[in-house]
Amino acid sequence: MLSVLIWVPIFGALLVALFPNKLPTGNVRLGALFISGFTLLWNVFVLIKFDVSNPGMQFRENIPWNETLGLNYQLGVDGLSILMLALNSLLTWIAIYSSSKDTARPRLFYSLILLISGGVAGAFMAENLLLFFLFYELELIPFYLLISIWGGEKRNYAGIKFLIYTAVSGALILATFLGIVWLTGSKSFAMSDISTQSLSAASQLILLVGIVVGFGIKIPLVPFHTWLPDAYVEASAPVAILLGGVLAKLGTYGLLRFGMSMFPDAWSAIAPTLAIWGAGSAIYGTLTAIAQKDIKRMVAYSSIGHMGYVLLASAASTPLSLVGAIAQMVSHGIILAILFHLVGVVEAKVGTRELDKLNGLMSPIRGLPLVSALLVLGGMASAGIPGMTGFIAEFIVFQGSFSVFPIPTLMCVIATALTAVYFVILLNRTCFGKLDNNLAYYPRTFWSEKMPAFILTALIIFLGVQPNWLVRWSEPTTTAMVAHIPQIKTTTSPQIALK
Repeated sequence: MLSVLIWVPIFGALLVALFPNKLPTGNVRLGALFISGFTLLWNVFVLIKFDVSNPGMQFRENIPWNETLGLNYQLGVDGLSILMLALNSLLTWIAIYSSSKDTARPRLFYSLILLISGGVAGAFMAENLLLFFLFYELELIPFYLLISIWGGEKRNYAGIKFLIYTAVSGALILATFLGIVWLTGSKSFAMSDISTQSLSAASQLILLVGIVVGFGIKIPLVPFHTWLPDAYVEASAPVAILLGGVLAKLGTYGLLRFGMSMFPDAWSAIAPTLAIWGAGSAIYGTLTAIAQKDIKRMVAYSSIGHMGYVLLASAASTPLSLVGAIAQMVSHGIILAILFHLVGVVEAKVGTRELDKLNGLMSPIRGLPLVSALLVLGGMASAGIPGMTGFIAEFIVFQGSFSVFPIPTLMCVIATALTAVYFVILLNRTCFGKLDNNLAYYPRTFWSEKMPAFILTALIIFLGVQPNWLVRWSEPTTTAMVAHIPQIKTTTSPQIALK
């Protein structure tokens, strides 16, 4: 059941790459849409079959592969990964659908996107450390090519920077995984065969720091974030959707799966530091977003702020905060996707992303009124307006974290308030005001171009009004995860807490 989510996109990528060169671009796109659509429907089938009351792994698959290396094909899904899989499938379909019908080198473009989808799905389901690493690295080169070939003017610089940072992240994670297996004396990379409880306090801290830094680069957290603005801005809108909506979630997922779950004692010891780190990233991302003149760069920096909430909730390690962390990951992916898609539509129709050059898009006659209205809704969701998924995710994060880390939580609440500031600036300058008479009429926006935004809008509102559909999947799993974590003491040093 789970292998379908990996190998249908991967073999689909091979099929798309081998499409006859004489076929029109539109046919290649339709083929990729069919493959990603099938994967999305299969993911819905997995959701239906998923037992919400079971906190453990489900639909397990275990096939011997290379037992000499301790590498087996082991897959499973639980409350931590089930929504990440659904988000990956949905945003892959959205990215393919929202891509231009005139995309250059379409066979390569769509095959790379499908390859990324399969690799990310494999990483979310892997129960073997080495298998996770293989899938984790599978997306590296495809993303680099998508940025470097179909990106903006500085695409080569952004692509190389992304490649270097992500390669360092992978190297740190691989070194940490090797260290875990070596120090524990395990003969396998299977997570079920590894017990870190026998390790000394110092060893646990060193290994956990490797995991936190490695996945912190991928999230990214300040100060490992410098690749993000360049990659997000230079990437095309569909690729930016995957970068922010899917790739960043591998980082937060890795922190919870391999950091908190495997090193509960060490995690409890460094939790205060992580909480302050998350709050600092939230404040930094928000303040930096306010200073931007490029709306795409503004959205990119806002992503740093919102991912800081996830780190805060993960550090608090209460059942409610972890539910909020997963909800925030899903909410962030959906909201970022609608914002990047709409910014791409605005750039395609108006020809610029500069705030100083945009105004009056809400004009019902000569502007982009419906696109502007959807952009307003996306901004409201990102700012945490009640009735939308952004509000419920952030509310759960803050409610679950406040009792453990009150000051970092209040800092994140301030960051949320500042989020409204930069989105008011964005919307006031782009959507309202007088339309420049010299620009006359903008090109017509077709319903097919707005369809992804409609789908994402429906999800934002539905999950905001019915939050149980967002949180019910992860509650049993997060409760079981928290049961193994010692009580967090905010005033103790890491060494004292471990002792």
